[in-house]
Amino acid sequence: MKPDRVVAFCPGHISGYFKRIIGDSIATTGSIGAGIVISEGVTATVQPSDRISICIRRKSSPGTSFEVSSGSPLLEHVLEQLNLTASVVTECTLPIGAGFGLSAAALLATLTAINQLFDRGMNAEEIAQCAHAAEVDHRTGLGDVAACQGGGRVIRSGPGIHGLIERRHDMPEPLYAISFGPIHTPRVLGSSAQMELASSAFPKTTPGNVEDFFHLSRHFAQQSGLMTQQAQNVIRQCDAAGIPSSMTMLGNGVFAYGRKAKEVLLAFDHVYEFRVSATGVHILEDLT
Repeated sequence: MKPDRVVAFCPGHISGYFKRIIGDSIATTGSIGAGIVISEGVTATVQPSDRISICIRRKSSPGTSFEVSSGSPLLEHVLEQLNLTASVVTECTLPIGAGFGLSAAALLATLTAINQLFDRGMNAEEIAQCAHAAEVDHRTGLGDVAACQGGGRVIRSGPGIHGLIERRHDMPEPLYAISFGPIHTPRVLGSSAQMELASSAFPKTTPGNVEDFFHLSRHFAQQSGLMTQQAQNVIRQCDAAGIPSSMTMLGNGVFAYGRKAKEVLLAFDHVYEFRVSATGVHILEDLT
């Protein structure tokens, strides 16, 4: 018996630094870099419908949520490509468009649920490739889908979902973040000048440990021209308290590591708390 609805979850991803790679196909186009797959992300609930219906919700407090959008060109495009009609409700707690990889998480969660609900027979690799192609095509991301296939602190040495990815689980303490608002990702990724700056700022070494990761991420944010004044002010305070921190890519915000970070960040804005995710996208419910 086919399920009446399927619920899937995909963790988000904070990119510390990245470099765009243009391949000979959309599958080999993407980015290399390093980041953290986080325990907060997107939950997608998918049900059969006679038309495409997309609702984007964000939790404002435990047990409550509000509608952010009644449509999503990205998710609608994917459904049309698969020649499917469905009702999709996505929900998240983190701010959208603020450097937490939520567009990739929404795609992966939705596609994973769709695959189960409609018995499409796609494997995890095919689902990820579909999501990656949509992200690159719409300029909403380059490497988040590849990262969110699994958990951990990730180092991506090749573009696309088949690129070499090293996953390290060496961050036992919580992470904290604040957001001052979004940065328009398609505009940044579509700017040749900005991508050249990012490429020149890309580290020549890979991070050996957590401290290296934050050091390289900070250098990238400053040298790429992406660092905002608001983020710089927060990072200075983190530095004074000996807290590893950097700017969320691509978003006007800061993420920091360790329990001491929460008190420092609270002086600036609302603080989001999460951990490094142990896993990637997965099914939560399959209901008949």
